[in-house]
Amino acid sequence: MRTRPAAASAAIALVAVLLTAPAALAGRPDGRPNNPRHGFGRGTSTNWSGYAVTGSGATHVIGTWTAKSVSCRSGENSWSSPWVGVDGDNSNTVEQIGTDSDCQGGTPIYYAWYEMYPKSLVELSMAVHSNDSFTGEVTSGSGGKFTLKLTNNTTHASFQTTQTSKRARRSSVEWILEGPSSGLLSNFGSQPFSAASATIGGRTASLGSLPGADPITMINNQGVQRAVPSSVSGGSFSVAWKHG
Repeated sequence: MRTRPAAASAAIALVAVLLTAPAALAGRPDGRPNNPRHGFGRGTSTNWSGYAVTGSGATHVIGTWTAKSVSCRSGENSWSSPWVGVDGDNSNTVEQIGTDSDCQGGTPIYYAWYEMYPKSLVELSMAVHSNDSFTGEVTSGSGGKFTLKLTNNTTHASFQTTQTSKRARRSSVEWILEGPSSGLLSNFGSQPFSAASATIGGRTASLGSLPGADPITMINNQGVQRAVPSSVSGGSFSVAWKHG
């Protein structure tokens, strides 16, 4: 089971992010990493809620969200993870960066990470507090290179890394609230996303102006809604927690 990240001031966090190599993790409190979308019929998934746009030549995605405070029951182990990324909606790789608002043994924990799935999730040495604002960005370049950037808009700490994936198809972009397919989804209340935009198929636009934006509802194996996205207004929407 994961141990709780140590708290740090914004200045210390920024130095740590820039100078300390992140550590690969086995996964979240239930031991599960981020994965590609687990489809469950049209417009539904057992682990994703939010929006995806499919196409070709995805080169950029960006979005802003809040690390929501989570409500944890006694002894609860659960997780919830807002992120932006390229691939995963219709492929077996995901190039993504985000934060977690989890419950570990009934205690809320918050942290930032990136992942070049199927490689392991990598935790960042960046302080994350509930209700901090974050902007995540993924940009693809030549030779399978991806630049992943995360900025804490509240503390002004930032992180950037360039990683390589030869398998990436660059066939979708996403703004997602993720949870475990098997296990509890942390109660985050309502998760807002804003300033969501992307470049895919040679077109750069806000989420609301991109053709074929697919709203994804997270459900369990019995079809019960767990997390539901709102409609999009420009580059903004929210995901509402319904059931763990």
